[in-house]
Amino acid sequence: MLKSLNAPTDMTVGTPWKSIALFTLPMLIGNIAQQLYSTVDSIVVGKYIGDNALAAVGSAMPILNMLLVLFVGISAGASIMVSQYFGAKNRESLSVTIGNCITVTLVACIALILIATPFIRPILIFLNTPESILDWCADYLMISLVGIAGMAFYNILSGIIRGMGDSFSALVYLLVATVINIVLDIYFVATLKMGVPGVALATVIAQFVSSVLCLIKLSKMNEFFDFGLKYLKPVSSYVKTVIRLGLPSGLTQAIMSSAMIIVQSLTNQFGEQFIAANVVIMRVDGFAMMPNFSFGMALTTYAGQNVGAGLYDRVIKGAKQGTLMAVLCSTVITVAILIFGKWLMGIFTDTASLVDMSYSLMKILAAGYIAMAVTQSLSGIMRGAGDTMTPMWISLISTVAIRVPVAYGISYLTRTPEMPNGIKECIQISLLASWVLGAVFTAIFYSRGKWKTKAIKQ
Repeated sequence: MLKSLNAPTDMTVGTPWKSIALFTLPMLIGNIAQQLYSTVDSIVVGKYIGDNALAAVGSAMPILNMLLVLFVGISAGASIMVSQYFGAKNRESLSVTIGNCITVTLVACIALILIATPFIRPILIFLNTPESILDWCADYLMISLVGIAGMAFYNILSGIIRGMGDSFSALVYLLVATVINIVLDIYFVATLKMGVPGVALATVIAQFVSSVLCLIKLSKMNEFFDFGLKYLKPVSSYVKTVIRLGLPSGLTQAIMSSAMIIVQSLTNQFGEQFIAANVVIMRVDGFAMMPNFSFGMALTTYAGQNVGAGLYDRVIKGAKQGTLMAVLCSTVITVAILIFGKWLMGIFTDTASLVDMSYSLMKILAAGYIAMAVTQSLSGIMRGAGDTMTPMWISLISTVAIRVPVAYGISYLTRTPEMPNGIKECIQISLLASWVLGAVFTAIFYSRGKWKTKAIKQ
């Protein structure tokens, strides 16, 4: 049983919904474990340091996400290529793809550290980061940037492993790293009194552990591909394909991170408590989104393998069943947030006013998770088939053309002498609007079916 879970899965056979569900479950647990990284960070700093430290970690996250967009793109491109070559049983192309992705990731890590390091503090100042949390934000980002290779290689290597249908191994490695992260968080902050930098250091060390475990796993999968030094030499056609497929996904993440940074500037104007409230919301939101992201990634692999095998009718059938499962999960989560949300907020802080504010704002977002189930599922199908451009454009429209103008528009129109920056709810209302309209756009473009013409040529 354990051996079968730990092996690649051929998703071109069997009942579609069962294949999707069995692949999604370990990945869902893994995504929840990965979300625990940032959640434990927030709980530890909120309980042991204070609400200002909680705000500092929250203000740093949009910038850190922006720094990681390059690796999101590489991971997406790698996963699509691996799933299609695995589905087509093309051993040589699979071997070259994996080796080239490792090389590209290493070069990108070095370049990012050299280029981004000098700009950390100027960016924080530009975004109106409150003086009281500026140093903490800068320390958190600098440590995360120096250790970014661990985060990058885990994302890339786990994406490759999932592309071959093995979501269980990545889960095991991530659970090990999560335990390490929790232990080190408490040790560095509660025992050594390292403050916010201790939280960043704990996360970096844990991510390195998970990436090393993934690399060891890949080195032993010689039944399906060859893993040697000669495959690390860049082959231009493969690198270009990774970039072509991954760039839209990376740009999508960049667009979302840019929108978050722009809105973060508005958020910062409402003060430290509101920033802290948004950190609490983001942590709960991270868990609420996990089923959507998990189904989206599962459907990317499912579509990739079946497109590689030429089974388009099976792709469409799986899309319907997978989307339905995602919607049902999100509906349950939405109800749970409405019932237990206030208790969830209390996990992060003992400040009653902060709990009340966080819960009030969270209720605005609740229904949006159902809309995101549709977006993530159908976008996963399109990406797996090789159409990464359409989800990028939809993300561009929903986050830049809808979310940012709505947030600033509501803020401007609701200004009063008592509320010079307008109502705080503008942040959550704008996010809900972007989620709902994004789901509508995604459903329309999926139904048009142009994604069926985007497969990689074998």
